[in-house]
Amino acid sequence: MKISKTFGKTFGLAVLLSATAFAGAEAHVTFLDREATENSTILATLQLPHGCDGKATTEVRVKLPEGFVFAKPQPKAGWELEVIKGDYQKTYDNHGDKVKTGAVEIRWKNGNLSDDFYDTFVIQGKVSGVEAGTSLAFPVTQMCGDTVEAWDQVAKEGSDAHGMKSPAPLLKVVAGEDHGHDHDDMAGMDMSGMTGMGAAAPAGETVKAGDLEVSGGFAKAMLPGQPVGGGFFTVTNNGQTDDRLLSVTSPAAGEVQIHEMVTKDNVMRMRQLKDGIAIAAGQTVKLEPGNLHLMFQKVKTPFKQGDSVPVTLTFEKAGKVELVLQVLSAQGK
Repeated sequence: MKISKTFGKTFGLAVLLSATAFAGAEAHVTFLDREATENSTILATLQLPHGCDGKATTEVRVKLPEGFVFAKPQPKAGWELEVIKGDYQKTYDNHGDKVKTGAVEIRWKNGNLSDDFYDTFVIQGKVSGVEAGTSLAFPVTQMCGDTVEAWDQVAKEGSDAHGMKSPAPLLKVVAGEDHGHDHDDMAGMDMSGMTGMGAAAPAGETVKAGDLEVSGGFAKAMLPGQPVGGGFFTVTNNGQTDDRLLSVTSPAAGEVQIHEMVTKDNVMRMRQLKDGIAIAAGQTVKLEPGNLHLMFQKVKTPFKQGDSVPVTLTFEKAGKVELVLQVLSAQGK
């Protein structure tokens, strides 16, 4: 078949323009899953495809819209995390509790994501009180040192957003079959066969090592696909000598980090404690939600309520201690 040069040029130009438009669309900051079911708890996963004009991304800020509530960001190794809290416009029900305040902005800071790489930033939250057909906008500020890119343009109702240079990522609320998962919907792993590690005690019991007593261990249930989980316990030093929790490992995760969360002036900051936690003589240290805690990274299978998670705690003086964390609900009950 013979094709005219004019047709060939026209066809080639059309393909080029189509490819360019596609590349431009993919260059925007978007959600991995752009739909969420009404009144569902989801993992809102933002895709960051590039830096700023070739520069590495060092900070990502996400403003949360009204109707996306009880938000919890997923920590990222090598990044500091800030959660800005404020008042909701409405009051929301959280398992019987009336909630009027919560996270309104999430910031991942002091990272280094090269322009050569792609990454995702994840926020767990609940879509509440939003009608199907509504699109929630999540304005994003991407910072690359002194260079700033704002993905915050929102089309007026009935307008087309495709021509916008810097559109805000949108999450469309839909009815019908679940695109997200609520807490009661979680599926996870049965780790009961992994508890036979040395002299590990059953979940909830006290483990003694020298002058230390470790008790009250538990972990929180996770959403399907969530790679990060939290763990908690209490350590009492009954001796006359200070000790220190140096590190934690678990067969359930690729890495376990020790974190501290501090809230000041409505800003919550979380950082990794690379030097561990001091356990002073005669003192009790409690790892609990909103304070000191374990952060399970690269979890192989999300923790499911009723399961148990074995961990190995390494102390400077007491040595290694085997502990089993009972997996409670996502609310820690």
